[in-house]
Amino acid sequence: MRLSVTNLTTGYGKAQVLFGLTLEVATGELVALLGANGAGKTTALRTISGLLRPWGGDVRLDETSLLSLSAAQRARRGLGHVPEGRQLFPLMSVEENLLLGSAFLAWPQRQERLERIYTLFPRLAERRGQMAGTLSGGEQQMLAIGRALMGRPRILMVDEPSLGLSPKLAEEVLTTLAQVKAEGVGVLLVEQNVALSLEVADRGYVVEHGKVVLSGSAKELLSNQGVQKAYLAL
Repeated sequence: MRLSVTNLTTGYGKAQVLFGLTLEVATGELVALLGANGAGKTTALRTISGLLRPWGGDVRLDETSLLSLSAAQRARRGLGHVPEGRQLFPLMSVEENLLLGSAFLAWPQRQERLERIYTLFPRLAERRGQMAGTLSGGEQQMLAIGRALMGRPRILMVDEPSLGLSPKLAEEVLTTLAQVKAEGVGVLLVEQNVALSLEVADRGYVVEHGKVVLSGSAKELLSNQGVQKAYLAL
């Protein structure tokens, strides 16, 4: 499966944020979406997932356009989204939050996915009956990723997973996303830690003012002088 975004434009009110954004993500690869705050990265993910209406362009999974589909319908087609800030249900348990991510699956499939998530995140298994709001920041991020994975996505978009985490926990979360990629899921990663994200990514896109200005392999972007100066303080 391949996510293809072509000439995507959108904004809020009269303020345009995306100006012809184009990118691709295939299953089995991790792609980093890089850029300064306000470049349009979160807006891009929200538009792709169906939370924000596009003004123009197209979003496709393989050859099928998603523009007429709701966010829930896109999730059923295999598109997962872990939003910035996690957006968990704090007064519900870990397991209840996870099960919400697979509400459209048959019960046997939900149970199977639940066990898979507990294998991927053993700490969630230990805290399955604990209220989500009482978890640590790292555990909450694991829960947010696990909830998105419950729906069996083929393409998973993750927005700022290391935000507010210690360097050790941030590395652990991104290592887990690399493992998810290795299992055949395509990952589109928006991450403030550019160096860490490019360590686990296969490719990347640099976004400025709502459009891609540079793309290449992770190795090429790490060695690019502009990227080094703007994002790596080198």
